[in-house]
Amino acid sequence: MDYSHFFNTALARLHEERRYRVFADLERIAGRFPHATWHSPKGPRNVVIWCSNDYLGMGQHPKVVGAMVETATRVGTGAGGTRNIAGTHHPLVQLEAELADLHGKQASLLFTSGYVSNQTGISTLAKLIPNCLILSDALNHNSMIEGVRQAGCERQIFRHNDVAHLKELLIAAGPDRPKLIACESLYSMDGDVAPLGKICDLAEKYGAMTYVDEVHAVGMYGPRGGGIAERDGVMHRIDVLEGTLAKAFGCLGGYIAGSAAMIDAVRSYAPGFIFTTALPPAICSAATAAIRHLKTSSWERERHQDRAARTKAILNAAGLPVMSSDTHIVPLFVGDPEKCKRASDMLLEEHGIYIQPINYPTVAKGTERLRITPSPYHEDGLIDALAEALLQVWERLGLPLRNKQLAAE
Repeated sequence: MDYSHFFNTALARLHEERRYRVFADLERIAGRFPHATWHSPKGPRNVVIWCSNDYLGMGQHPKVVGAMVETATRVGTGAGGTRNIAGTHHPLVQLEAELADLHGKQASLLFTSGYVSNQTGISTLAKLIPNCLILSDALNHNSMIEGVRQAGCERQIFRHNDVAHLKELLIAAGPDRPKLIACESLYSMDGDVAPLGKICDLAEKYGAMTYVDEVHAVGMYGPRGGGIAERDGVMHRIDVLEGTLAKAFGCLGGYIAGSAAMIDAVRSYAPGFIFTTALPPAICSAATAAIRHLKTSSWERERHQDRAARTKAILNAAGLPVMSSDTHIVPLFVGDPEKCKRASDMLLEEHGIYIQPINYPTVAKGTERLRITPSPYHEDGLIDALAEALLQVWERLGLPLRNKQLAAE
């Protein structure tokens, strides 16, 4: 039997649906971000990255790099295995304490990625609660969706950020049934924010637990970088806060934070925690350094918001179809998968600008876009050059300007 036929057929289907993905070979250079070297088919070229989730550039911060190098030099590279076999190395203990403090919780638990922390955290929590009903926002990330699916319990989807619909579902579930509300604080494709205060009000009134994904907000919002929940003053009202170390903190890993009993239960039952190797000490030390720095330094957050605001202003002034966003996410509507991919290719090949196209299934068909994420290090000249390049690409591809923006805005 020719098994390769199955794989080739699957790949052909992706090509036919115009959602086959190609990744650029990029080499970031510490101290020069957002500049990077693109190892193109024609040789190395300098490019400017405009879509990184290292939102604050902490992946190159001297404190973070220094902590990683010092720890790797002192204790080596690997963690030695799972925590159940090899024990917990001390930098990981320090990191979990730092994360619990960041969110004002009793404890936290570290996973190998933000995807795993959602997938494993949600499924394990729901399985530990008999007859649990999960109420999940319609635009939750795939990792949350997989966690809900793997929980194996009943789930209901409430319309995105629609607290009236959520209230209906909570009332219908009845006061005695255990309920878990799962949502994000900041949705990364549209850049909109959940009404966390109103969701907490409903959870408290109708007896539900709350699980909030803060991956695109930790480090970015709040006086100490605790996220949207800290900014909005509701952090103490949320039962489970989930986050990542791979975005604003510039490292790797995911986590959940909450009560000591809840964290201990997940630690004791979660397969995605029990059976996988722990994060290496050097990564944990680097993440701890990033968190500690951002707890006390507001420069990165303030500068980042300034850069995002200027980028939106310049692109809007140029007539480009910037989708409405109150956060640092700057989505630029395209609405066609082929043109979205072509726009990305043209920006990279002709202008030295890297912006990955966002097509289905990451976003719904017909809402394809370029997702721009300015950093504190995108200077005025880079923003102006981005606008000029986008206008040229828009003209060549025959893409409409703002007068035909996404109706869903």
